[in-house]
Amino acid sequence: MAKNQDQIKESVNTQQRYGVFLDAWKRKEGYKGSMSFGKKANIEYLLRDYYDNGVRKQKVLGQRSPETEKVLADYLAGREDAEQRLKAAQANVARQAGINRALGLGRVPAIGAKIIRAVDKAGLLGKGVKVIGTNAMFAYEAITEVYFPQSVTSTEDIDMMFDARAKIRFASADETTAPTIIGLLQQVDRSFIRAPNRFSANNNDGYIVDLVRPQINPPWKDLPSSISNNSDDLEAIQIGGLSWHENAPSFEAVAIDTRGEPVRIVAPDPRAFAVHKHWLSKQPDRRPDKRARDRCQAALVAAMVAQHMPHLPFDPDQMKSFPRKVVEDAAHLFAASADPADQFSF
Repeated sequence: MAKNQDQIKESVNTQQRYGVFLDAWKRKEGYKGSMSFGKKANIEYLLRDYYDNGVRKQKVLGQRSPETEKVLADYLAGREDAEQRLKAAQANVARQAGINRALGLGRVPAIGAKIIRAVDKAGLLGKGVKVIGTNAMFAYEAITEVYFPQSVTSTEDIDMMFDARAKIRFASADETTAPTIIGLLQQVDRSFIRAPNRFSANNNDGYIVDLVRPQINPPWKDLPSSISNNSDDLEAIQIGGLSWHENAPSFEAVAIDTRGEPVRIVAPDPRAFAVHKHWLSKQPDRRPDKRARDRCQAALVAAMVAQHMPHLPFDPDQMKSFPRKVVEDAAHLFAASADPADQFSF
């Protein structure tokens, strides 16, 4: 389905306003904690208090002087300005969400979008964690003039790929406790619990979050399975073929959820998505219904790349993270002339 001109215009406006919001939010985060003068051994010092992974820390910035008084004044003024700019940006995003709802721009399931935003605010999105699977398709369509058929994007789960090689700095809304993925999910919905398999979490509505990672090679290589290293947290399950995604370029876009609110998604390059899905569709140990969906999604994403993403030409030399035969087997998908908005009907 093609977007109309109003939808295209407001999609661009959403991306711009959300970009301003994210910049304002990051600036405000820089003022977390506090700054004040305090006495140590009867001498006044400028102190900066903050939390690091749930541990309260304090940094001494110098004895009281005209210079440190200016540092404090600048800090307080900057924090006030950051708060006001964030409030203005939030108001703009809220107004934009109303416009988006009226135009029917919402695509990403609300619960999935909330989870992705929480991961983003924790400093993990694109820095050790990517959105893979069906939810990645919302990022691809966000920058084009067409939508994928809803029948191939409907989903009741979300897959998060953990890159254990990344140096992760995990932030939390609650500065006083060490953050965990399950704690992050429970901030979104209190009913989330870890499943017995340890790599999944589900809520009362049956929405599932899976934490996955590539198979370790060699198998004895020591890499963490948990983002937080907390024994009660989710532990990523190893999945074959994901190392190709891990080493492929990332793709970032701002999509819109069903409430009209923007969400930044960091996913694998759409060319890598299509190649990987095509490979999955040929795996004999995969369920037939999943293979059929994989095959359809691969064809649709490849057609979208060919027709609507001229800046991403399909070049096997740019897909070096995949085995060459896997890339060659999928090459015909990118030569398709049909538009992804019309290629399939269900």
